[in-house]
Amino acid sequence: MVVNWLRENRYAAMILLFVRLYLGYEWFIAGLHKLTGGFDAGGFLKNAVTKPIADKETGELIYPLFTGFVNHFALPNVKLINVMIPLGEFLVGLGLILGALTTAAAFFGLLMNFMFMFAGTVSTNPWLILLGGIVFMAGANAGKFGVDYYVLPYLNKWFAPKNKGTGAKPTPTRA
Repeated sequence: MVVNWLRENRYAAMILLFVRLYLGYEWFIAGLHKLTGGFDAGGFLKNAVTKPIADKETGELIYPLFTGFVNHFALPNVKLINVMIPLGEFLVGLGLILGALTTAAAFFGLLMNFMFMFAGTVSTNPWLILLGGIVFMAGANAGKFGVDYYVLPYLNKWFAPKNKGTGAKPTPTRA
């Protein structure tokens, strides 16, 4: 019931506009600071491997797969990570602010938030996950007052499967 309201209601779209703008601003500013401030994830990644999240009693890793990913992929490719994180944060923020590919931007924002939390950082991540999850659940309605209003009908037209019987494509509707 709440999800349907988020996905279909015009008033929900107006509320989501403000949630989306706040969330987008937070991501945009974080990415911009990292792009212009000489960001280096090397220390953070080393700390995620040397001091991983572990059970206090047994010492077993809570997220062994993530720790292995950081140790065997992220650390050896830290130069790539140093580009991907700031650029990803910047683009997620830009997408949310403009309301362009809003659902995809919210998804990738959630993905980054969870990665930061798996590495042991709490900070504002739970708050951003809550707001990003709401925007993600709202789907196209979250971008109704943004670029998505104009772009999604064309994307639906291009990527919608053709009807098998007549060869005609289904008529796209505005979100």
